[in-house]
Amino acid sequence: MEGNRDESERCYHLANKYLSVGDLEKAKKFLHKAERLYPTQKAKDLLERIESMSDDESTQDNKENQEPQKEGVRHRRGSFGRDKTEGSGVKDYTEEQLTMVRKIKKCKDYYEILGVEKTATEIELKKSYRRLALQMHPDKNKAPGATEAFKAIGNAFAVLSDESKRRRYDAYGPEMEETNHRRHTYRNEFEGDISPEELFNMFFGGGFPSNNVYTHHTHRPRHRHHHSREHVSNDSGFTLLLQLSPILLLVFLSLLSSWFVSDPIYSLHPSGKYDTERTTSNLHVKYYVKNDFKVEFKGDLRRIERNVEEEYISNLRQNCWRERTYKENLLWRARNHADARLYEKAQNHPTPSCDRLQSIYA
Repeated sequence: MEGNRDESERCYHLANKYLSVGDLEKAKKFLHKAERLYPTQKAKDLLERIESMSDDESTQDNKENQEPQKEGVRHRRGSFGRDKTEGSGVKDYTEEQLTMVRKIKKCKDYYEILGVEKTATEIELKKSYRRLALQMHPDKNKAPGATEAFKAIGNAFAVLSDESKRRRYDAYGPEMEETNHRRHTYRNEFEGDISPEELFNMFFGGGFPSNNVYTHHTHRPRHRHHHSREHVSNDSGFTLLLQLSPILLLVFLSLLSSWFVSDPIYSLHPSGKYDTERTTSNLHVKYYVKNDFKVEFKGDLRRIERNVEEEYISNLRQNCWRERTYKENLLWRARNHADARLYEKAQNHPTPSCDRLQSIYA
């Protein structure tokens, strides 16, 4: 809760700003948001003051409605700050605007509302939203129901532009939305996380939000929110443990093998541990053992020497194959470029492993 204090203070200042220009609805909205983020007495007092102002304004409107209008046209503030002209008898909207509003209000599918295919990309969604939002904004479209159509467009875009919400919507579709309404759920599963007006301001004001900066505005009990966050944290820890389990198992097996697997008896190359030189009796291959070899080793020496010679010959064969491959490549390059010097170099290229193998089998 303490981490939301700065954001709550910002909402409080915005409410004061809208109050100073006479927009009570927006002022109340940001004060409610400030109360949800971090309740303060000054926000509560200002909210009560605005509520009393709204009641006074409502009473004044009722009085004006009861008085006959003699001259002129009375204006009343509508949603999103637009003026509705009443009593003039002149339409301030076109038939085309009214048709578009009715068409959008009849749509049940979010893709149909935005007029895009289910395979639409993020760019196509933004393009469609930009066009429709400008056409349906209540400040521009005065047709009856334009506000509801504008909200439907904003909600459709807010859901389809969020990757996780879009996956769930594609999986369950409008049927899940209707089921939630029939069950009187607290919050629609496929509802945008920001208001259509905020989305419009962010989109056309240069600060468009990505999927990870949506701000939730739902009124959920605090204990439920805490329980949900704790549940997500536990699931994340368990998932991380499952992902790391193969690596942990490999580390454990490696340590286990290092404890139980003993060092080899010999090595074909000298080292700090294998520093005593010996020679096989058959092929006279040099190999190296530990200092305590004569004391510790009680097995068959001929079997050890046979293993040494087999490993030695296997290494010679691998080295010989590499030497021949390199020499053949040099010869091919020399022939391909008609380079006599390179051809002579390739012919004289040494192959010591092959020569040693030949001498063993000669």
